[in-house]
Amino acid sequence: MSREIWLNLPVREPERSKAFYTGIGFRLNEQYVSQDGSVSFIVGDNQVVLMLFPESTFSGFSGNAVADSWQGTEVLFSLGANSREEVDELASKAERAGGTVYGKPGEKGGWMYGCGFTDPDGHRWNALYMDMSKIPQG
Repeated sequence: MSREIWLNLPVREPERSKAFYTGIGFRLNEQYVSQDGSVSFIVGDNQVVLMLFPESTFSGFSGNAVADSWQGTEVLFSLGANSREEVDELASKAERAGGTVYGKPGEKGGWMYGCGFTDPDGHRWNALYMDMSKIPQG
């Protein structure tokens, strides 16, 4: 059995969302051909698949209503970064691509550096650089 992770998100405007995720550096999955306005991306080195579906399509297979992601958070997607500079760059890209940075880049606990942002539909993401040489012991 293949062990893959596919993240499926409902979006209001698939083309706007496609532009956002392309703008922050996600790679369009060229092998995927949409039948319903959906978009597919490959995320990161482990090739996680991110699928964006029009809300009506998403609710059709999820079996319930689409949550209002601006009113509450069901999940927070975390992206690993290789440096503080990469975190800063992702925060800048997210803003330029039409997202909102809700947590400006900064240090946490002396060993983590991160930021938080939303896509145009309010889905929350964060980017974290962890300096394992400074992680508290014990």
